[in-house]
Amino acid sequence: MNSAPPVHLIAVVGGSGAGKGWLVERLCRLLGDCAGHLQLDNFYHDRSHLSRLQRARVNYDVPGAIDWVWAERVLGDCRAGRPTSIPNYDFATHSRLGGSTWQPRRVVFVEGLWLLRPPGLRALFDLTIFLDAPTELRHARRLSRDLVERGYTAEAINHQLLTAVAPMHERYVEPQKRWADLVLAQPFNESDLAALCGRLWALISGACLVQPWEHETFRSDLFELLMEQPHEACR
Repeated sequence: MNSAPPVHLIAVVGGSGAGKGWLVERLCRLLGDCAGHLQLDNFYHDRSHLSRLQRARVNYDVPGAIDWVWAERVLGDCRAGRPTSIPNYDFATHSRLGGSTWQPRRVVFVEGLWLLRPPGLRALFDLTIFLDAPTELRHARRLSRDLVERGYTAEAINHQLLTAVAPMHERYVEPQKRWADLVLAQPFNESDLAALCGRLWALISGACLVQPWEHETFRSDLFELLMEQPHEACR
């Protein structure tokens, strides 16, 4: 029986509003059909058993808010090239809306706040990237996103930024830089993008997903996609 081809996992980590989703969406666009995208946000614990007031009091900016058992099972399935089950999480109600079957592609980008904290999870990734963005920029993006996408009020968002997001970022997110293969500061510079291009090319060429003659086109396309900076309302 033929085994599934190997799947390469790439972690994209950074604070809320660092631009993780923006970066992954563009890298998936660059790699086309061979790339897939997973979000750690899907694995928040279901809070549907709590009252609305109780849900509002939960701290969602700590690693314990994530169902790590399910997340690690999914990433293990991805590494093996197996179809897997992904939960669907609704941020408006802090509850799960069922799940869906997902087939991993040859390259899977996984983005999230705390992917590099669990040692067992770190070991699953072929490349780890930390996005470093100034606090003011991250908070402005978070405010814009949550107003538009999640229906939160500005007052509620600013309260959460002050009391939970900022202190938890310093405690749990920022220290992950030490485990990252690449730290990309924003705005991106040519040196960082060249390093990112080199690491990605090594993975996809080693997996025979591209031909050697495509290298210059790949590099040019990557720079064109990423030199435009993330917009305000991004993850």
